[in-house]
Amino acid sequence: MTSAQRHHIVGPRHKMVRVWDPFVRLFHWFLAGLFVFCFATGDLLQHLHEWAGYAIIGLIVSRICWGLIGPRHARFADFIFRPAVVIGFLFDSVRFRAPRFLGHNPAGGAMVIALLGTLSVICGTGVMMGLDAFWGAAWVEDLHVGATWLAIALIGLHVAGVILASIEHRENLVRAMVTGRKRSL
Repeated sequence: MTSAQRHHIVGPRHKMVRVWDPFVRLFHWFLAGLFVFCFATGDLLQHLHEWAGYAIIGLIVSRICWGLIGPRHARFADFIFRPAVVIGFLFDSVRFRAPRFLGHNPAGGAMVIALLGTLSVICGTGVMMGLDAFWGAAWVEDLHVGATWLAIALIGLHVAGVILASIEHRENLVRAMVTGRKRSL
């Protein structure tokens, strides 16, 4: 393949810019790893499961703080959009007509909020199950398990969205979440 052919396939060379700061990247990968660990150990290693849950609570609180004071693309103000904008973006995405965003796109921003909310419910109910006031309350465990399965579904949608956006915009979003760099707009 000639240089001209490669240029046509991947587009013109663009400057790479830092988008995801180290905190956001570490948060993302530690949260993913801890969630998988908790999912795998729920009934097997209860003590480790609980400590991993507490670590997730710490990550969520830290991310909320960072979403208020962190750099531009880490801030919630940079990626929270009105529902109509998110829905319009999703319709454009399935037709491969969605605009490219340097930070989170509207669907990605909505997913961040959905996952943080769902993980907060999982952690909250996990803590509640250890309290005397809720000991043995079936609804608390049911909500914990239900929210966990909702998180699994959201993670599946998140991965599908990353794949779709990576194909549509010809960029490796997984690599961007490792290196922190994306092609400039």
